[in-house]
Amino acid sequence: MSRQNRRRSILYGGASVFLFVLLFLATYRGRSEGIARLEAQIVTFGDSVFGETRDETAVPARLQELLGKSVYNAAMGGTCMGRTGDDRRMDYAKGSLSMAGLAKAVLAQDFAVQQSLRIRENKTEYFREVLNSLEMMDFSQVEMVLIQHGINDYHAAIPIENPEDLYDEYTYLGALRSAVRDLRRVNPDIRIVLVTPTYTWYIYTGLTCEEADQGSGVLEDYVDAQFRAGEELGLEVIDVYHDFYPHEKWEDKDLYTRDGLHPNEAGREKLARRIAQALSKGETVQ
Repeated sequence: MSRQNRRRSILYGGASVFLFVLLFLATYRGRSEGIARLEAQIVTFGDSVFGETRDETAVPARLQELLGKSVYNAAMGGTCMGRTGDDRRMDYAKGSLSMAGLAKAVLAQDFAVQQSLRIRENKTEYFREVLNSLEMMDFSQVEMVLIQHGINDYHAAIPIENPEDLYDEYTYLGALRSAVRDLRRVNPDIRIVLVTPTYTWYIYTGLTCEEADQGSGVLEDYVDAQFRAGEELGLEVIDVYHDFYPHEKWEDKDLYTRDGLHPNEAGREKLARRIAQALSKGETVQ
């Protein structure tokens, strides 16, 4: 190679390195700015009751306005407190979206298992944004976590508890205990608040949550389990199951839900105001 060609190669190589550094710095700056934008005082976990609607009428968005605190909505529709999967593999990707799985990822600061998941179900397009945001969030600075899980555990007939293993993440209470333990390891001062499921009607069967046992009890059994966990773990529990939605007659389902389960706009407003009132008082409200 001639001296001129060597000089040209060095120049091209130097230019490539320079462009790479510029690209890296720009990406790093964008990621850093993203982290700053994603700082939140409150993070809400849960299912489609919180996660399905993601506009200004969503429960977390209304809580932000009512409380005057920044709230990040990490709820994802269809997810549970407990892990699912017959093979009981801890790296089972969909089970990693459970509350137990997400809390472990927060503790490890590693969302590789969650990021490997490819979901083709409807209304899951926002999952990737949620996972990216959780991966960048500094939970040591989060003041409060709201956990709104239970209805999908009930639907999936996830057992409420395993007496032989109180931290069995394939049970409702075991997953809750595990999630609380992991979040407190990240931030010992974090305030963890449970929000119960609401009363539900099932239009395809004509049954209510009081009548339909999905295999591990009726919905109120899961609500009762939340209150037991609250006493055991020192958690606040906000009850939006008892005496919240009117349910004296079947038609009452249309007052605050669009389908017997998911809250309509009036239902979301009612939920947000009820939760904000309880949080502002700083006490468990039954």
